[in-house]
Amino acid sequence: MARIYISVGSNINPQHYVREARRLLAEVFGELSLSPVYESEAVGFDGGHFLNLVIGADTDLDVAQVVAQCKRIELEQGRDPQARKFSSRTLDLDLLLYDQCVCTVPVELPRAEIVKNAFVLWPLADLAPETQHPLTGLSFAAMWQAFDKQSQKLWPIDFNWN
Repeated sequence: MARIYISVGSNINPQHYVREARRLLAEVFGELSLSPVYESEAVGFDGGHFLNLVIGADTDLDVAQVVAQCKRIELEQGRDPQARKFSSRTLDLDLLLYDQCVCTVPVELPRAEIVKNAFVLWPLADLAPETQHPLTGLSFAAMWQAFDKQSQKLWPIDFNWN
């Protein structure tokens, strides 16, 4: 079994799509671990605020199969596959980590966004504080502690899962 971490983001009807992401990922992976939910300003474009979290799970699927499941869920939930990279979206599911795997195919692991974006690193540090980044060797808690928190606006919210 591999331990995986998936970032979840939405800024189009985000309450609905974050709930759907949890439900659909649980159908694929079973029991999930959830970080707190955060709200953040859009990064890289002018758009509505995002809701973000990180979900952890254990799986027997390989990297390509996990990525395919995430893409399938995104598309089923109305994600436009032709949309620009920096744009509003119903659902964004990105595989961040697959155990300590380092690869570039079928996706880059670990995801570069871990070290660049507060909306990925903070929830990951909450969920897996002692887990070490496969390339830096630093724990996610230590990475969050050292992160420039003034560079991006992000705040925890009370989220109603019902």
